[in-house]
Amino acid sequence: MGLTRAREGNGRSLDRERADCPVIALIGSPNVGKSTVFNALTGLNRHTGNWTGKTVDRAVGIMREGGERFALVDLPGCYSLVPTSPEEELTRDFVMSGEADCVVIVCDASCMERSLNMVLQTLAVTGNAVVCVNLTDEAAKKGVRVDTVRLSEILGVEAVPTSAANKKGLGELAKAIKRAAKGKKRFEKAEPRPMWREAERIAEEVTERDKDTVGAKQMKLDRFLTGRYTSLIVMLLLLALVFFLTMEGANLPSRLLGSAFEGALLRVRTALLNSALPEKLVLAFCDGGLATLMTVVSVMLPPMAIFFPLFTLLEDLGLLPRIAFNLDRSFCKCGSCGKQALTMCMGFGCNAAGVVGCRIIESPRERTVAILTNSLIPCNGRFPTLAALLAVLFAGAGGGALRALGLTGLILLSLAMTLLVSKLLSMTLLSGKPSSFILELPPFRKPRIGQIIIRSALDRTLFVLGRACAVAFPAGIVIWVLANCGNTPPIMGIAAFLDPAGRLMGVDGAVLLAFLLGLPANELVLPLLIMIYSGGGTLTGVGSAAVGAALFANGWSAKTAVCMLLLVLFHSPCATTLLSIRRETKSRVWTLAAALIPVLLGVVLCSAVNGIWTLLS
Repeated sequence: MGLTRAREGNGRSLDRERADCPVIALIGSPNVGKSTVFNALTGLNRHTGNWTGKTVDRAVGIMREGGERFALVDLPGCYSLVPTSPEEELTRDFVMSGEADCVVIVCDASCMERSLNMVLQTLAVTGNAVVCVNLTDEAAKKGVRVDTVRLSEILGVEAVPTSAANKKGLGELAKAIKRAAKGKKRFEKAEPRPMWREAERIAEEVTERDKDTVGAKQMKLDRFLTGRYTSLIVMLLLLALVFFLTMEGANLPSRLLGSAFEGALLRVRTALLNSALPEKLVLAFCDGGLATLMTVVSVMLPPMAIFFPLFTLLEDLGLLPRIAFNLDRSFCKCGSCGKQALTMCMGFGCNAAGVVGCRIIESPRERTVAILTNSLIPCNGRFPTLAALLAVLFAGAGGGALRALGLTGLILLSLAMTLLVSKLLSMTLLSGKPSSFILELPPFRKPRIGQIIIRSALDRTLFVLGRACAVAFPAGIVIWVLANCGNTPPIMGIAAFLDPAGRLMGVDGAVLLAFLLGLPANELVLPLLIMIYSGGGTLTGVGSAAVGAALFANGWSAKTAVCMLLLVLFHSPCATTLLSIRRETKSRVWTLAAALIPVLLGVVLCSAVNGIWTLLS
C-alpha cells in the first residue's frame, strides 16, 4: 500500500483520475472513523473530528496497492441510503450512479446493528463491495467482538477488521478493495429501503459481548456533562479555562515577538534609507506594509498557537458535541434546528466553514436561519483582536482571570444574540415549525496529541495567519499611501466624515474606517486602526504595549474599549464568509441580509452602551 499526491475538494478531479484507475467509494455512518480510514489509505490530512457532521462534501485521494492506483472518494457520512439531507443525497446519488468500481462501507465494530442497515442497502445495489469493520480497539475495550469471518459468509462480500487510528488492518483492507474492484459482480438500480429488522438479526449473530464496564463509566460521565443543572456549569468552566490559558500563555510570546520585530523593523528601515531607493518607497514598504505585517504576526500568532490546539483537544475528546447537545433545546425553542448548534461550533474555527457546514440541516428554512446567524459567533480571526483589546482593558497583575472571564462573557453574549436573532427570523421572515433530528454523542476517546498539534498548526493557525498576512502587507501599503499623499491625506478626511456616526456609537471615525478597510479579513482591523491613529500612517511599535499606548493616546477610555469589543463581535462578515453565503444561498438578498444583521446589531448595542454610560457618568 502506498500513497501519491492527490487533492481534496468536491470531486471535480474525479473524471481525470478515473481515466486510468478504478474508483472506490468510501461510505459510512457518522463517527465510525470513515475519514480516518480515508486519510490512512491516501495520506491526505483531511480534518477528522470526534463528532458527527464534519464531512459535508466529498474528497478524492489516491491509494496504491500492489503497484496499482485506486481513486478513493470520501463521501459524506449518513445512516441510510434513504436520504434526508443534501449530503445524504450526494452519497446516495454517487452509489446509485454505478460510477464506483467498489464501495467500501465503514462500520463501527461496537455497534454493528446501526451500521448494517446501510451495508444491506448497498449490497442490494452492488456486489462489488467491502465491509470495513472499524474501531475494533474501542469495541474490545467495551467487551465487544465481531466475527468477521461469519459476517463475510452471511453477506457474501469480504469483511475486514481494522483500527484505522492505530494503523491496524489497513493492508488487508487495501488488498480486499483491490480484489473487489477487479470483480465483475452485479449492479442494480434498486431503490434503497430501510432494512433495520434484518440488520439487527445479523448483528446478533456475528457479535459477542462481555460485561461493558467502559460503557457504564461513559454513561455516568455523559449524565454529568449533559445534565440539566451540571451541563451549563461544565460548559462555562471549560470555556473560561481555555480562554485563561490562551490569554495568559500568549502574553510573553507576544511581547517577545513585538520587541524582536521592532528591532528588525528599525534595522530594515535604516538599511533601506541608506540605500539609493527613494525615501517614500522605503517608508511605504517599512512603515506601511512591513509594520502592519509584523503587527498581525505578533498579535495573532501566540493566541492562535495556544487556542487552536486546546479547541481541537476538546473536539478530539468528544466534549464539543456534548456542548452542542446541551444547546439543542435552546435552538429548538427559538424555532430553529438543533443542528444549528453544530454549525455554530464550526463557526468558532471559521465562519465560512460554519456556513458550508449548514448543509447538514435538512430544512431549507432552518438552513437559511443558521447561515444568516453563523457570523454572530466570533471566528478564529476575531479571537486575537478580542484578546488584545481585553489585555488593554484589564492590564496589570491579576488581569489574566478578568480577561478570561471577559472573553467568556463575550462568547455568551454572542450565543445569546444568535438565539435571539434566530428566534426573530423564525417568527418573521423565515417562520415555520422546527424539525427534529438525531444527534449521536460519540464515545470519549484518547486524544491524539501529535495529530492535534500538527493539525492545529497546519490546518488552522498557519492557514489563518497566512491568509491574514497575504492581505496585511498590501493593505498596510494602501493605508500608508492614503495617509501620506497630498497636503490633506484622504484617510483623515474619510475618518473625519465617519466621526459623527462613530461618536454616537461610543467610538470614532477611525474605528469605523478600520472595520470598512478590514473587510477582506477580520484579522486586519486592529493593525489598520493603529496605522490610522499613527497620523502619518506610520506604525511606530508592534508590541502589545505599543498597541495599548496608541489606543489611549488617541482618546480611548474604558467605554471606547467596551464598544470596540462589541463591534468586533458584531460587524459584517469577512469577504470569504460573504462569498460562501452567496454560494450556499444562491441569493443576493440573503447575502445582503447576512452582512446587515450583525452590523445593525453592533450599531444598536454600541449606541445603547454609549447612551447608558454617558447618562451614568
